[in-house]
Amino acid sequence: MGGVEAHHVAALRELLAATPWLDRTEELARALRHTREPGGLLLVGTAEDEPWHLTAHLADESRYAGLPQLSPTLVRWDPPPDAPAHLRIGLDRLAEARRGETLFVVNPAPAAPVPLLERVDDARRTGATILALDQGDPELSALAHDAISLDPSNAPLSFDGLQHLVSTAAGHPAERRRRPGLRDRISRFLDVVSGPRVLD
Repeated sequence: MGGVEAHHVAALRELLAATPWLDRTEELARALRHTREPGGLLLVGTAEDEPWHLTAHLADESRYAGLPQLSPTLVRWDPPPDAPAHLRIGLDRLAEARRGETLFVVNPAPAAPVPLLERVDDARRTGATILALDQGDPELSALAHDAISLDPSNAPLSFDGLQHLVSTAAGHPAERRRRPGLRDRISRFLDVVSGPRVLD
């Protein structure tokens, strides 16, 4: 992740420290890391919005954290036949999903297309773990073993920000971040109000 984006994610984490969002993203990140083997994390979006950005971030986190199973396989709707091998993996790959593999569905649309839901259901039946990020899609969430739904009308972060939180948490499994308690928040507030302490 670039320095600017890393800085933005750190600021976002600080902003959300007293909310349930960090715990939820870390729960989903733990599920991502349960993928058994390299190549077993399948990442798919919609035909109109393939998750290129999240794919790149998870690949970076996999490399930096030494977690090869976290490097995603991007599954595409209509890959060109002359694309590099790792970029021409089509939806047929979902029919081969098996136990120990993870299908991570990223749907920024209000509802996932029916063909995608059917393939997700098939992958679940063959034993794959289904995880999802969506913006209030009840059918997709119902198919997933774990899902985070973001309501864009009242959520404190964007869908893109949510993807960054998940990918960052996936690459830092040992980092447990303590939420600031009431005492911490009051102390920080008093520091802001009173200004820096002057020592005699």
